[in-house]
Amino acid sequence: FVLTPIYQVFETVMGKETPVALALAEKMNVKLDSEEKCLAPKQLLKTIMRKWLPAGDALLQMICIYLPSPVTAQNYRMEMLYEGPHDDEAAVAVKTCDSSGPVMMYISKMVPTTDKGRFYAFGRVFSGTVATGQKVFIMGPNYTPGKKEDYYEKNVQRTILMMGRYVEQIEDVPAGNICGLVGVDQYLVKTGTISTFKGAHNMKVMKFSVSPVVRVAVDCKNPADLPKLVEGLKRLAKSDPMVQIIHEESGEHVVCGAGELHLEICLKDLEEDHACIPLKKSDPVVSYRESVTEESTHICLSKSPNKHNRLYMTCVPMSEDLSADIDDGKVSPKVDLKERGKYLADQYEWDATEARKIWCFGPDGTGPNVVVDVSKGVQYLNEIKDSVVAAFQWATKEGVLCEENMRGIRFNIHDVVLHADAIHRGGGQIIPTARRVMYASQLTASPCILEPIYLCEIQCPEDAMGGIYGVMNKRRGAVFSRSACVARPCTTSSPICPSTSRSASRRICAPTRAARRSPSACLTIGRCSLATRWSPRPSLVSSLPTSANARAWLKVSHLLIASSINCDVF
Repeated sequence: FVLTPIYQVFETVMGKETPVALALAEKMNVKLDSEEKCLAPKQLLKTIMRKWLPAGDALLQMICIYLPSPVTAQNYRMEMLYEGPHDDEAAVAVKTCDSSGPVMMYISKMVPTTDKGRFYAFGRVFSGTVATGQKVFIMGPNYTPGKKEDYYEKNVQRTILMMGRYVEQIEDVPAGNICGLVGVDQYLVKTGTISTFKGAHNMKVMKFSVSPVVRVAVDCKNPADLPKLVEGLKRLAKSDPMVQIIHEESGEHVVCGAGELHLEICLKDLEEDHACIPLKKSDPVVSYRESVTEESTHICLSKSPNKHNRLYMTCVPMSEDLSADIDDGKVSPKVDLKERGKYLADQYEWDATEARKIWCFGPDGTGPNVVVDVSKGVQYLNEIKDSVVAAFQWATKEGVLCEENMRGIRFNIHDVVLHADAIHRGGGQIIPTARRVMYASQLTASPCILEPIYLCEIQCPEDAMGGIYGVMNKRRGAVFSRSACVARPCTTSSPICPSTSRSASRRICAPTRAARRSPSACLTIGRCSLATRWSPRPSLVSSLPTSANARAWLKVSHLLIASSINCDVF
């Protein structure tokens, strides 16, 4: 009923003579001028379809018909959007989309303005009415209710309506609309929450299906332009929610993106719009993760520098499903302690008592690694908790193998021997000790290196599949699903390929296109995604320490370990 007329237009224009196609267009009331009637079949088809079914009108009509209105959607989405209690004034106003209630607005993107260095804070108004000159509370993603960190009270300078390339200044914006604010960009990095309710909590931060795993080091060709580069990197990080900027201790500036195409666009914007200076760029490098494959063979011991404190720890691998749940926020420090313990006990068969004694997540307080207290009757243990957490964040941010982030590791604290005098168990004694014992636990648990997997979707003719399978085998890839296209002589396949094969999507298509006359033999859509999976890299597993030689590895300095593994990786 719907697709048959469209297929008929395609077959007539592409497979029959031009007069027949023009006669069909006339019957469809599609008016073509003299130049359009002389176009090649492919261009003629695009012109007829554009005039017969305009994509813009069709998309707008589909949005109006199928997407729920803000009043309907917020009624059932409030519990997923708001981090605070569901019965406070802000939550009730968001649920009812009340324009007369307190303002609750989520800033999702910073849009660069014509004024160099300034941004429009673009977002959606969930409740209340945002107006020019209004005094609001600006809460960043790191804001904790009751504290002043990442929390500001400022006035909105202007309220604007953003319509594509054009900006229209307006007096106020009621709930259910999207708009831009001027004057709040100095207090937000990427995203944040705007409210007029003093006791409001944050709106939940957006989760992305992709992760910035491809990195490029950038530097300015002229050393005198270094301040411009640093300022340009700040603007780039602010304008793109997916970009991460890392300033290494060596002075290197690293730009992390979701893939090579994403990085290419970001570097072009950095060079032409943000920094406006010529740049030197390194080759793209893929981020790895460090993990373990089995439980530690020994309970590892580390003594503090003053020899008065001892920490006993082991580590065990966590399932990939649990790591994914932590990434998705189902298991996080913000979840209620009892609910989190019950979820871990039911879903992953954790001991109920141990599940409630998780000290922290890491790295950055939210990563897929945990420290669990499994000790019994240890004195002064709570006094060193902050020091152990600081060491854990440090260790999981820079693993022992190649200084990459850890993933899927659970560290168990079995016993702690502490000096009775508090002055002898301070942070200077505990932090390096806890870091060393975590590294020892990792080395005695068959460590491994995980690499991100690139997920592709390839559409191509049936006779081109052989070339795709050949290229995938060369790139250590595998096809896990394959299906025939509807009403078209082509096949859709979904292969996975390690991201270390640079330009994976381009290299998959290149041999296939070269073998055919048509330059569009296949269409490849790829994404480098944490949602796909992290997989152990086979070529590195044999070179990593096992339980038998772990003690020998422990005697080698950390820098020597990192450099030897880096040589194998890169």
